[in-house]
Amino acid sequence: MKENKLTGRTAIRWKQFNHKTYSVFCSLKKEVNIGVLTIATLAFANVKIASAQNDTIGQLKNMELEEVEVTGTRVPLTEMQSAKMVTVLSRDEIQAAAVHSINDLLEYAAGVDVRQRSEFGIQTDISVRGGTFDQTTILLNGINICDPQTGHNTGNFPVSIHDIERIEILQGPAARVFGTSAFTGAINMVTKKATENQITAHLTGGGYGLLGTGAGVSYTNKRFGHQLSTNYSRSDGATKNSDFNTRRGYYAGSFNHKDVNMKWQLGLSDQKFGANTFYSAAYDNQYEETRKYIASVQAQTKGTIKFTPALYWNRSLDHFQLIRNTHTGENFHQTDVFGASLNASFDSSWGKTSLGAEIRNEGILSTNLGKPLDEDQYVNIPGEDQQYTRKDNRTNVGYYLEHNILFSRVTVSMGALANMNTALDHKFRFYPGIDISYRPTDNIKLFASWNMALRMPTFTDLYYKSPTIQGNVGLKPEKTQAFSIGANYRTDYFQSSLSSFYNKGKDMIYWVMYSADDIYHSANFELDNMGVELSSSIDFRRLTNGKSWLQDLSINYAYIYQHRKDNEEIYKSSYGLEYLRHKLVARLNHRVWNKLAANWAFRWQDRTGSYIKYNEMNQSTNQLVPYASYCVLDLRLSWNAPKYKLFAEANNLLNRTYYDFGNLPQPGIWLKAGISYQINL
Repeated sequence: MKENKLTGRTAIRWKQFNHKTYSVFCSLKKEVNIGVLTIATLAFANVKIASAQNDTIGQLKNMELEEVEVTGTRVPLTEMQSAKMVTVLSRDEIQAAAVHSINDLLEYAAGVDVRQRSEFGIQTDISVRGGTFDQTTILLNGINICDPQTGHNTGNFPVSIHDIERIEILQGPAARVFGTSAFTGAINMVTKKATENQITAHLTGGGYGLLGTGAGVSYTNKRFGHQLSTNYSRSDGATKNSDFNTRRGYYAGSFNHKDVNMKWQLGLSDQKFGANTFYSAAYDNQYEETRKYIASVQAQTKGTIKFTPALYWNRSLDHFQLIRNTHTGENFHQTDVFGASLNASFDSSWGKTSLGAEIRNEGILSTNLGKPLDEDQYVNIPGEDQQYTRKDNRTNVGYYLEHNILFSRVTVSMGALANMNTALDHKFRFYPGIDISYRPTDNIKLFASWNMALRMPTFTDLYYKSPTIQGNVGLKPEKTQAFSIGANYRTDYFQSSLSSFYNKGKDMIYWVMYSADDIYHSANFELDNMGVELSSSIDFRRLTNGKSWLQDLSINYAYIYQHRKDNEEIYKSSYGLEYLRHKLVARLNHRVWNKLAANWAFRWQDRTGSYIKYNEMNQSTNQLVPYASYCVLDLRLSWNAPKYKLFAEANNLLNRTYYDFGNLPQPGIWLKAGISYQINL
């Protein structure tokens, strides 16, 4: 236990877990009730429990709210102290959901927009709070795995949903925590730790030739922990040219010592899939292969001043064909990202202070993106009879400073990022921010924040060129000032939160057509983004002391409105201005009989924007069709035994026809079933 000298309060800390800035720490031997901390709450992440063991309902009712450290600042703060609102999606909630990929899971986050061309995370665009897929930082155990080529590839995760312990979502700019790419928010995936020696396996089958299988093994002793998994999935596709074949492999290790804790990870993702209408609806037989490698090592010292160094490397390979099995419109890309960071944090009578630095180098070799190479500098493409003819490289350097002032009922978190990018003018720019929370009672939390951020254009934004798309090397970096206010109310069995935000954007990057016969151009615009988000949930088990057949119910809603301040006439926008105006998500869990449980998940979405309608001959009709609102209902029935789990589920139970992208209908009802088994060694 540790006493805050300024407030006199005592906070509980669990020494079994490392105090990282990127994770929410759970108790190993206690149930901990985490309130919904987000502004736009995940439908599943209502006021639930983060725990490392399954206690009975009788035990649950006696548990008090403990203080748990959460993401949101560069130093670990407990949920009670934190001035940021963070969503935590626990392992139990992931297992209950009728999904088979992290990408599918995020569709039930009211403040997150997930647009896919197929299920199982195939060619997914993930955005937060009306932003674009390039404006959200994706992290794996605190390591940035974003691809500077394009945000289209960021969702090619080197881990499967079976590897994930929890997901944390931080909404709003987080430049001083995760760097400049955290423009509208950040999503951190935390993998399972090796806590016991066991073998796991799972098998899934379903319609449209679906097959999914995987296995994992974990080993741990006093000093070391190891976690290894492999996963495979394939499908013929529920719609034309949406077949896929994916392989993933992941390894995580850890070392614990009285003076230092270390952890490292290796990951591989390999995907091959039909890319129907990706770059143009005129071509419904597009094809793509992507591969991602990741490697990182992190450490944290112990003592009065805690040092947290990290090293990482990401490589992404991308092979695209405009017409499948031909060289028409064929592109090859290879991006390499090298990063290193060092953070130092310490406690004092004035609060918690953190300072650090990060350097990140981003390079690309390509047949389409980058600056032209001299012929004698061409690089052979492994396994192909072609060469990379273009190249670009840039380095980002950032220095961070943050201080957190802690009072018994007030937290003030303030800091700044000083950032320099070699692709600009080698000058440092400052991006400050401040977050404040006030707790008038133990059940109510009020908060307000103001933050600034910058995002560099991707290499696709700058250079991509095709018959239908033209990049712009003169693009300016995106800039934003974000304001947010809100309140959260929580009891032992009920929670509700209401928040609003206003993002003042400058030089925002969007792909637009200026006329009906134009191609898409990347350009800068002035745009303000604002919205309101509401979430409520009730835990019937706590309310009735475990006597109700109902388990929990959550309802979440997000509304967004965008306003362009420039007067430039445009005919149509792609991606950027096609945001979700309304999104409603509801989820209900209940017991059916014995170990049989049901999970119902409903979502309603209303998207702004329109798409150009193409006829059956893949010819443009020059007709703009507004995106129609739609609702989707998913159901999972699961039998949960100590050593095994069985499930049967139906996605899109109402068999609705709907579009995430124009001219590409999403799958109708899709039936799946499967089993998972574990053996303790």
